[in-house]
Amino acid sequence: MCRACCLATLDRARLRCLRSICPCKQARSWGAAFAPAQPMKALTYRAPSTMKVATKPDPRIEHPNDIVLRVTRSAICGSDLHLYHGLVPDTRVGSTFGHEFAGVVEEVGPEVTSLQRGDRVVVPFNIACGTCFFCQRELTGLCDNSNPSSDMVGGVYGYSHTTGGFDGGQAEYVRVPYADVGPMKIPGDMHEEDVLFLSDILPTGYQAAEMGGISEGDTVCVFGAGPVGLMTMQSAWLMGAGRVIAVDHLDYRLEFARRFANVETLDFDQEGRVDVVGRLKTLTDGRGPDICIDAVGCEASGSFMQKALGLAMLQAGAATVIDWSINAVRKGGTVVLIGVYGPPWNLVPMGTAMNKGLTIRAGQCNVKRYMPHLLEHIRNGRITPKAIISHRVALEDGPDAYRIFARKQDECIKCVLVPQAA
Repeated sequence: MCRACCLATLDRARLRCLRSICPCKQARSWGAAFAPAQPMKALTYRAPSTMKVATKPDPRIEHPNDIVLRVTRSAICGSDLHLYHGLVPDTRVGSTFGHEFAGVVEEVGPEVTSLQRGDRVVVPFNIACGTCFFCQRELTGLCDNSNPSSDMVGGVYGYSHTTGGFDGGQAEYVRVPYADVGPMKIPGDMHEEDVLFLSDILPTGYQAAEMGGISEGDTVCVFGAGPVGLMTMQSAWLMGAGRVIAVDHLDYRLEFARRFANVETLDFDQEGRVDVVGRLKTLTDGRGPDICIDAVGCEASGSFMQKALGLAMLQAGAATVIDWSINAVRKGGTVVLIGVYGPPWNLVPMGTAMNKGLTIRAGQCNVKRYMPHLLEHIRNGRITPKAIISHRVALEDGPDAYRIFARKQDECIKCVLVPQAA
């Protein structure tokens, strides 16, 4: 049944049936575009530190390259907490967060060639066109076409209008643009949770370790024992690190890091605030680590001044870990910034970095380039990312999950939402 037939023979009410019965993909997509929206459940932002489950219109095919995905798993990321706490500009009431998700293809745009209804996929957090200057260089986090209003970053699911205003996957359904570019099919013998973190935190941690330029035997310090930090630690071992040191201040996270990633740990709250820089130099024969990786970002603890200036919006979040990294790393070493910071400025000791001859590398992860390689690491048991899941909750309990994750309660490492539509 083609579009012409629909126009000639069907009224608006009958057109709604095309989504499920019409064998013509073009007609099904066209029918979806004209059908009245059906409500779905979604987690929505209401105010800083306030989330609510609400009904929203079902997403539709808006472009021939779109798919609509029925979400089966969606995670809460540490980056989502920056939105949750009201620290990301242009985060609008009613927005749905969530850039780590997997699910089943429900509808397919007429120009999509690589996917069909019923396929299970995991979706990178970057929304990338696949053809622009940056995408052609595998810099999918910098796509020109998915977020043309910004010259800093490409489109991201559920991450405010500064990254394009796309709704995220903490919902029953989500629209996925450029469907032939981003989504990766989940192998038939693997569960969604096996590959869920290929959407963000595993490639992000792996890229952080790669940007460090780790040589055999190097000492790597990872600030932050949250999900991204844990993936970074395991990736550092894969790249030949001789020592990996995790810095945090929560006992349960440090203990988990020791078990999960087999690392040394440093608690900067132990017996009062310790001199983190001095302790790291003591642990490394006075020189400092070869590579320091910031896996925390703009909400770092450890400095009252940095925190206060960040909360007062006098800088773009607390730059505590950047300061520690620059001062602790050895001369000629490398500092990697993979934690999220917003524009435009932070209190950063650039003079120290210049005089020490440091290499500083930073950026959002270009997820797509790493997915096939990291899938093989998961298959071969070198990395087991799903082992960090500490909480699985229904979508309806999403507000509670945000509170638990944000407050570091109940020994929470990683929350995964299971929508009712799964």
